[in-house]
Amino acid sequence: MFFDTWSAVGRIALVGTIAFVVVVAMLRLSGKRTLAKMNAFDLVVTVALGSTLATILLSQRVAVIEGVTALAVLVLLQFLVAWLAVRSTTVKKAVKSSPTFLVRRGQLLTAVLRDHRVSAEEVYQAVRANGLGDLESVDAVVLETDGSFSVITVGSAGSRGALADVR
Repeated sequence: MFFDTWSAVGRIALVGTIAFVVVVAMLRLSGKRTLAKMNAFDLVVTVALGSTLATILLSQRVAVIEGVTALAVLVLLQFLVAWLAVRSTTVKKAVKSSPTFLVRRGQLLTAVLRDHRVSAEEVYQAVRANGLGDLESVDAVVLETDGSFSVITVGSAGSRGALADVR
């Protein structure tokens, strides 16, 4: 259908404005961690927030206060899990992956690439994007918890202290 009624359009405009203000306020109150680069847990929360917001906007069967409560529950749970993950190794392991070496001391770790479904070409692209032409000048390429690649050159590796949590 192209058009039902002006009241339905008005409801979406009003509820959309209210829901938008509530989402922005909740995200600001919950802190920067809520808006950080996404790992799998963050992606699930983001998709759930988007789905909830869409339901609030488009379903007349969901009262605004019910929708706002649903959004608040999701943001509160994300905040709680992030808070617990900082304080508990068990929770952290449950919701976040660990960074992983893809290249170590210039050697491509093909078994690790296969396990994490990363192609050698993706690693080469990350190396090139960092202005390097070969793996011999690379101390490490790390697959980070958010899926990005970090390239550490031989000259910048230093004591390798920043690689302590990489497996």
